[in-house]
Amino acid sequence: MRAVIQNSVGGPDVLVISEQPDPSPKAGEVLVRVRAAGINPVDGAVRAGYYKLLGEPPFILGWDISGTVEALGAGVTGFKIGDEVFGMPRFPKQAAAYAELAAVPADEIALKPKGADHIQAGALPLAGLTAWQGLVRHGGLKSGQRVLIHAGAGGVGHLAVQIAKARGAYVIATASPDKLDFVRKLGADEVIDYTKGDFTSQVHDIDLVLEPIGGDHADRSLKVLKRGGVLVSLLNVNDATRADGNSRGIRVERMSVVPDREGLIELARLIEANKLVVHVARTFPLDQAGAAHAFLATRPIGKVALTV
Repeated sequence: MRAVIQNSVGGPDVLVISEQPDPSPKAGEVLVRVRAAGINPVDGAVRAGYYKLLGEPPFILGWDISGTVEALGAGVTGFKIGDEVFGMPRFPKQAAAYAELAAVPADEIALKPKGADHIQAGALPLAGLTAWQGLVRHGGLKSGQRVLIHAGAGGVGHLAVQIAKARGAYVIATASPDKLDFVRKLGADEVIDYTKGDFTSQVHDIDLVLEPIGGDHADRSLKVLKRGGVLVSLLNVNDATRADGNSRGIRVERMSVVPDREGLIELARLIEANKLVVHVARTFPLDQAGAAHAFLATRPIGKVALTV
């Protein structure tokens, strides 16, 4: 099979196309012929050596996949050859999604949502599960709550806005000036231009904050949360932030997305109910993975994906 491999850490140019042995599904696994593979910021961090999830190269990046079932390992039920599936298998271990074939655990994928093509389904899992788990599993989101979502036009953010709205929340999102209209069209009730002053002077009485940016965003977000509120950060939260949250009666959570078949099924239901749309800014063929990584670094609206 063709796959994108890297033999050293570095810039996008370390990603090269290569012939690799076809994987074989083990017991409990399915072999997926990949049609699309989403690209996420964590991919770039691992590629550059900032985040050593996969150890030292060589390795094959990628966790988001959508494709068709090619073969079944021993003991697999619930899928048949030819089924269209999607998922985020094995994270944070190697899933090797930047390839024509991937052998993945059957319990970490789900049937591709009807009404979504492979590109949309392939771009959804990691960002979608991050938004879902952050809002619902960690944040305990309830209908009627006031939710603040930072970076509302980003890969995670644009999905989080739609998920929160679908669950009956009042959604406030931050975005840059050129992305405000996009976030409004997603259904956000209020959109804040973060370049025009501190958001803490514009937002109040928030029940839940989803914070994917880092820096001082977590500390500042505590100021807009009401007592009993929840701050969910996708990045490390230091002890001082936790202590400040506790003193304000705010629960502070740092989350890392995990494979979640039930979460995939919930995301598929939202798509099929026309309540969730995956915005893909641009696609690249498999042999242009380096160019795709370079484009993602420009912080486009929504997601970027490889087509296989």
